[in-house]
Amino acid sequence: MNIPQDKTGEGGVIVTKLDDLLNWARLTSLFPMGFGLACCAIEMMGAYASGYDLDRFGIIPRASPRQSDVMIVAGTVTFKMADRVRRLYEQMPEPRYVISMGSCSNCGGPYWEHGYHVVKGVDRIIPVDVYVPGCPPRPEALIGGFLRLQEIIRQETIREPRAVQQIMAKRMEKGMNNEELIMTNEEPRMTNEELGMNNDPSKPDDQQNPIV
Repeated sequence: MNIPQDKTGEGGVIVTKLDDLLNWARLTSLFPMGFGLACCAIEMMGAYASGYDLDRFGIIPRASPRQSDVMIVAGTVTFKMADRVRRLYEQMPEPRYVISMGSCSNCGGPYWEHGYHVVKGVDRIIPVDVYVPGCPPRPEALIGGFLRLQEIIRQETIREPRAVQQIMAKRMEKGMNNEELIMTNEEPRMTNEELGMNNDPSKPDDQQNPIV
């Protein structure tokens, strides 16, 4: 039986690194969690539709956080919703990634300066990997954010998983040994200032959110 490999002399063996294989499998099968917070979620739905077809990138939304590895925070994050967003993030398995979509999610948007109920950026609650600017951002911008996230995943290695880095950083902050860290297993509590409760426009925040 003649097959193309016999004609061209190519073999059927591929030699690669384990990191490259695992990263390729992860970045070509991203499963974002299917939930939205505000008007940015409409643009996210448009990106899933046939006009842009995120399925061609292997990006398929899942209905459960336990089956998702990407969280798209699309919309305004209020203080009431902040606890729910953090809970959903903690239910996602490692490795997990977060895309902040839109100005409201990035830095509070137009509602933070004159509102008392809006968190100034979702990165005060959960760690963010990619920021997508816009109000609201177009589906093309969200696709660009996924392409940037794929580049981040391509550079990862199994020797330094993100979960281990977070545990080690927490241990260095608290000065605990391994046994004490396992026995406590506590998350640091956030103060009102860290969440952006100070809504005085005369006192701008010195910390600026990076935008990719």
